[in-house]
Amino acid sequence: MSTVPMDAGRAEDAALTLAAQNGDVSALGLLLERHRPGMRAVALSLLGPGPDVDDVMQDAALAALRGVGEVRDPAAVGPWLRMVVRNRCRKVLRSARRTEPVEEVPLPPLLTTPEQVLDRHALRDWIWTAVEELSPALRLPVVLRYFTTGVSSYQQIAQACAVPVGTVRSRLSQARTALVRTLEATAAGGHEDTRRRTAASWLEARETLAAAERGEFGKVVADRYSPDLSLLSGRQRLGGTGLLLAGMDLDLSAGVRQRPAHVVAGRSLIVWEMDLINPPDAPDHCPPGVAWIMTLDGGRIDRVSLYHTPRPDPVREDVAA
Repeated sequence: MSTVPMDAGRAEDAALTLAAQNGDVSALGLLLERHRPGMRAVALSLLGPGPDVDDVMQDAALAALRGVGEVRDPAAVGPWLRMVVRNRCRKVLRSARRTEPVEEVPLPPLLTTPEQVLDRHALRDWIWTAVEELSPALRLPVVLRYFTTGVSSYQQIAQACAVPVGTVRSRLSQARTALVRTLEATAAGGHEDTRRRTAASWLEARETLAAAERGEFGKVVADRYSPDLSLLSGRQRLGGTGLLLAGMDLDLSAGVRQRPAHVVAGRSLIVWEMDLINPPDAPDHCPPGVAWIMTLDGGRIDRVSLYHTPRPDPVREDVAA
């Protein structure tokens, strides 16, 4: 039984994809360069000329970095990359409430969050090493955009960082450019075990809440947090450790409980996304969730910025009728 030989282009794609899946950044760079014209053509056909095309191309490059480990047919990486661009364009079109002028194209299943990708293949520590090299002003929007589940839209990031949406777009664009350079510079180095660090942070989040319910939150704060802690909402400083302790006590005395929903753990930035569980007799006491956005200095938490998930807008009675 004869077989059809793979053409040279597909064979080279397959070799580069396999190398990229094993952590070879130069192979991934070659793949992106080989397919950049086709990827850009897809973006232009859907969005038209403009800055959104450059944003989509940068987003698609990062998505390719995170998702290349899940490509099942290495020789078909070209169509996969174009589908990544198409997906990013759809997201832009949906956010702008524009009608997409193409029919739906089925895509291979992708992992649901960047954190899950990092947890499943060898690139995870390399990516985190690059993220840690970003400046604090660029690192926070990147972590919120690509690694959280409830603070990832431009508007949510703008509220959490207390900056305009345009500033968020600008910082993400700068960060993506810097990440490409940093990833190339750190590709050959040794990297930390991000999975282990994230697991430890999950445990710490649960133990912190359990200690608070036992009345021992003050001990946790004394052991883990800086005495000069700043508690913020956006960029506004609300107080220090005293207010953090008082706020936890008030919530617990009102019957409100927190439950960890998602954890992101870097060396200098940690995000705990919590579900807020209100008591049955006061279901609207707190918003549905809160993100603890924490920065570390010398191994101790020195800043905690709280971002509360807004409640869904209630349906107006006249509309519902």
